[in-house]
Amino acid sequence: MSMEQKPAPNTSRSVLLRIMLLAMALVAVAWVERPDGRLHLLFPAVPGDAVLIQTPRGEFVLIDGGADPAALANALGAYMPFWKRDLAAVVLTASDMRRVPGQLAALQRYQARQSLVTPVALSGGNATVREWRRILAEHKTPVRPAHPGATLDLGGATLRVLAVTSAKQGGLLLRIDYGATSIVLAHSSDPQEEPALLANGIRRAQFVAYPWMRDPHQPLLATLQPRAILFSDGLHSDHPPLLTYQQRAVGGARLYHEQ
Repeated sequence: MSMEQKPAPNTSRSVLLRIMLLAMALVAVAWVERPDGRLHLLFPAVPGDAVLIQTPRGEFVLIDGGADPAALANALGAYMPFWKRDLAAVVLTASDMRRVPGQLAALQRYQARQSLVTPVALSGGNATVREWRRILAEHKTPVRPAHPGATLDLGGATLRVLAVTSAKQGGLLLRIDYGATSIVLAHSSDPQEEPALLANGIRRAQFVAYPWMRDPHQPLLATLQPRAILFSDGLHSDHPPLLTYQQRAVGGARLYHEQ
């Protein structure tokens, strides 16, 4: 007859101690990564365009996603808490391969609670765009076509669509207002839409994201008078402006690139 042997007291205490240490470590990580009540915009250095927003309430919004799914997944893993498995919203400014593949990879890992997208992404497109639409439908994510004036609540901040580009793959000009701070995301906008905005009046912004492949000495940036400009690389051009980094400064604005 075999008798069941009870675990030794020292072994039980060792297991309990390890569990307690693990729980303490998880609490410490959660404390460090708790929201600080401020708005954060992250521009990861991925091919194409991607912007990750952490709202004042600690939720995350992904704008575009870049051309490299693995690079975007690594960036999200580095910036988002490991227990976070959803996105408050996704925004797609254009349905091209410099923005959709990374967002598709994000949607395969994180469920978005809502989406705001350029209208041209809602029909047609290649296999990647169709798969992007399929996953949103599978997750039952509400999809809102962007139009001028449409807004998205960022939990203490507001994202607003200023203009929608009628080009083949779309494009949006976005503005984020957070208290007295304003950010304009012009990385996928169409310069042909800018005169109408200027005619209707557009408020100044402290920060602007603008394509590296365009000359920043444009009426829009002169009107916005930003204190800082971040250059994105999502736009491709056969004839980029031959300007040095210093020559791109507008009104003494500080210059940055994705990192």
